[in-house]
Amino acid sequence: MNAAPSEAPRIRWRGRKFLAGVLLLYFFLFLADQHATEAALFKTAKVIAEITPILLIVIFFTALINRLFRPEALAKHLGQESGLRGWLIALFAGILSHGPMYAWYPMIEDLKKHGLRDGLIVTFFYARSIKIPLLPLMIAYFGLGFTVLLSLYTVIASLLQGLILDRLCGRCDEDKEQNDD
Repeated sequence: MNAAPSEAPRIRWRGRKFLAGVLLLYFFLFLADQHATEAALFKTAKVIAEITPILLIVIFFTALINRLFRPEALAKHLGQESGLRGWLIALFAGILSHGPMYAWYPMIEDLKKHGLRDGLIVTFFYARSIKIPLLPLMIAYFGLGFTVLLSLYTVIASLLQGLILDRLCGRCDEDKEQNDD
């Protein structure tokens, strides 16, 4: 049954149990040691003030990406029939992506709802361990040969991890279908 068009969709607020737990913990800590709890709260406020501009930038870019790239359009390149193109997109997107990993979770979740394969998610996240801006520093410390070899191994491992998960998820789906019959 669909909601009436005039009703606003209900927004799911994730993490409310966690937030309630943290607030409850702070309450008990406040009862145990008021001065230490106040110091912790002031430090928390300072950290929040420092990271708020960064979070706003991340939110802006995430919204921009969501606006420019529709999940339905991307899913056809990253779905079950994506083939080599899907693996290459996941691999290079992982290598080129920056910022905190959690900033990617909403977009990945949305793409998954539209058919993104689990193996491509694994490949994307594994490939994120190659940090292009840090490669010159790595070369300076460990040498060009080591850096190239480690990066190559990381690329191969990210693809293998994705393929293994795709294979395992495929088996899980087959078992689930057999149990449903």
